[in-house]
Amino acid sequence: MPATSYQGILFLCTGNSCRSQMAEGFARLRVPGAVRVYSAGSAPTGEVHPLAIRVMSEAGVDISGHRSKGLAEIPLYSVDLVVTVCGSADEACPVPPRTAARIHWPIADPAKATGTEEEVLATFRQVRDDLRQRVDALVEGFL
Repeated sequence: MPATSYQGILFLCTGNSCRSQMAEGFARLRVPGAVRVYSAGSAPTGEVHPLAIRVMSEAGVDISGHRSKGLAEIPLYSVDLVVTVCGSADEACPVPPRTAARIHWPIADPAKATGTEEEVLATFRQVRDDLRQRVDALVEGFL
């Protein structure tokens, strides 16, 4: 199914502070203008993680104006593709709208990274790069 047939794509995770925000940022640059791109979380943290903003800025994508939000704020009637980006099985990944096509990307939450500041930053960069590749492949597969 070509991407232009989608009305809306939702990137969904738990906190909506890192992974789904980064995926939304990349997708907004890549999908056709008629397709709406959203992100949300089952338990939004209330903020976009500062390191997610930083590493996306390094990649030339500004997500500093994004905000963490829950499913209630998304027009689910216009979403027909849901990409869950929850990592390990112990994370509570939300259930997407039943009518939408679904894809799952098991990506570890960089907000849970530990170590030195540079090690944590490296984890955020790794997740960013993984998401960029996945979003690129997703878009290429539909165009």
